[in-house]
Amino acid sequence: MTKLYLLCGKIAAGKSTLARTLATAPSTVLISEDHWISTLYPGAVRTIDDYDLLSGRLREAMTPHILQLLRQRLSVVLDFPANTREQRSWMRSLIDQADVAHELHWLDVPDAVCKRRLQLRNVRADHPFQASEAEFDLFTSYFEPPAPSERFNVVAHAGEYDD
Repeated sequence: MTKLYLLCGKIAAGKSTLARTLATAPSTVLISEDHWISTLYPGAVRTIDDYDLLSGRLREAMTPHILQLLRQRLSVVLDFPANTREQRSWMRSLIDQADVAHELHWLDVPDAVCKRRLQLRNVRADHPFQASEAEFDLFTSYFEPPAPSERFNVVAHAGEYDD
């Protein structure tokens, strides 16, 4: 069955790790926002406004491609954060336009755990973006957990995936 996999969770909650795991299923493609933004716009994300602008451009550019993949019966793991109603609204439109099944994986990880993981990730320098604790707090201030009214099939996780 063709499926769109979505990921919701704060910075360093483990979204990318889970995305790579989900993408091992047959006929499944992984699309990572971090990869595309860091490749297309190296060094351009300095503020949350920069992120919003570039993420919006990427969503606009990728929408037809994602829909084509889904319509060709390929499942897609969308490693883009589903962390606000606005982000999830775009994802909901993909589901509706492609008429596919979906799962919204919500990694509900405490801030302290995410911050510890973020520090380790920054030391390893194996992620396209490094974020400070202040940037974590800023991005987290915009986080909105998924609500039943958004009509997502939520799969909840509690800190099982390291990022």
